Amino acid sequence: MKFRRLTLISAMTLFAAMAISVQLSAAGTLCVNPAGSHNCFSSIQTAVNHASANDLIKVDAGTYKEEVDIGIPLAIIGAGAHASIIDATGLAHGIFVDGFDHPGLKQVTITGLTVENALFEGVLVVSASDITIQNNNIINNDTTPGLTFTGALTGCPGQPGDGIYETDETGDCGGALHLVGTANSIVSGNLVTGNADGVLISDETAESHDNLLIHNTIKNNPLECGIVLASHPPSGQTSPPFAPHHGVDHNTVAENISTGNGVQIGGAGAGMFSDGAGRGRVSDNVIIGNTLTGNGLGGVALHTHVGPAFGLPADDMSGNKIIGNTISGNLADTFDTATPGRVGININSGDGGSPVRGTVISQNVISNEDIDIAVNTPAEVDIHLNSLLGGGIGVGDVCALDGSSVCTGTLDATENYWGCPAGPGQHGCTTISAPRILWTPWLQ
Repeated sequence: MKFRRLTLISAMTLFAAMAISVQLSAAGTLCVNPAGSHNCFSSIQTAVNHASANDLIKVDAGTYKEEVDIGIPLAIIGAGAHASIIDATGLAHGIFVDGFDHPGLKQVTITGLTVENALFEGVLVVSASDITIQNNNIINNDTTPGLTFTGALTGCPGQPGDGIYETDETGDCGGALHLVGTANSIVSGNLVTGNADGVLISDETAESHDNLLIHNTIKNNPLECGIVLASHPPSGQTSPPFAPHHGVDHNTVAENISTGNGVQIGGAGAGMFSDGAGRGRVSDNVIIGNTLTGNGLGGVALHTHVGPAFGLPADDMSGNKIIGNTISGNLADTFDTATPGRVGININSGDGGSPVRGTVISQNVISNEDIDIAVNTPAEVDIHLNSLLGGGIGVGDVCALDGSSVCTGTLDATENYWGCPAGPGQHGCTTISAPRILWTPWLQ
């Protein structure tokens, strides 16, 4: 099953490259260089303004001090990420793919560029589809001074679109790449480092679905997560009661490296979150084949904070799958989703009691953690075929620790390897934390 899944991912990446080639072969071509010589433009934005739908804009080596706003289908192809540089110092974004003001926007390609020094996101995509962001360096963005995480729904002073196409701002003020209401898009082969956070997929303006995030290196983004799938209130809503969120679903996060993220405030290597501001939906996503190490809030974190314990509708965090990841050396989770020390995977309903249903955790290799897999949710979680090598708690019911009012359902942790052939708690194997956890038979 895993082999077939990864083969499909490789085929999808090849198909995307072929689609770019077909698009470019049928397009007109414009050129950009810093001098504006040889009938080229001296700025990327000027070339975009003169382009027709499906044109190709070739960007020569050089530094371009600008924000590039895109409202038509086109391709921007740099001379390579170390050669063609968009320096957005003092500007909101480096690149803004704006389907919010240009409804139906699709088929935009951005490749071979460095995007750096924006006040907020380096690359922002809103209400668009069939977007390809490939082989770029997105570095040192979110440079606005004094931004802090408070949990409030507003709080990024001066950010364009605040409360319109972005909410939950104190947690996601900027960062490297933000896909809002984006569908059927590919983010591949990018280096993402030195930003507040890495890659965020959220749903303020529309459902974000069927996106592929593959083969990216996301490292040392200190304030938030490396990779986030997060459900936020619909655009324009900044106070309760909040409508049900659009949803972040059927996305695939595959074969990325996410390391050293969220170490200052707390962010996971890969996170799936609902924000506690209404009925969120983060469902049927797949986190597969990633390397998740040294992050500040666990390797994989799935959090839902509201629900029946507060007399509120439950979030929909169903059907997510965490498969075949290498997870090591991540830090502890805290607040209402607390874990007893460093954690590999944390599936947690907090103190709201929304049941997290249909979660599958399989074929992961977890080491150098105090608790490999932590669970607090009133539903069954299936945990099979993992190597639990942390040396502490292999699978833990952490309900009592984090003060939840609704404790976990069944943890089916049969058919796992516990670090030695004798099974959990024997001769140096990792342990379990509660009798309700099913662990027999185990793998030898």
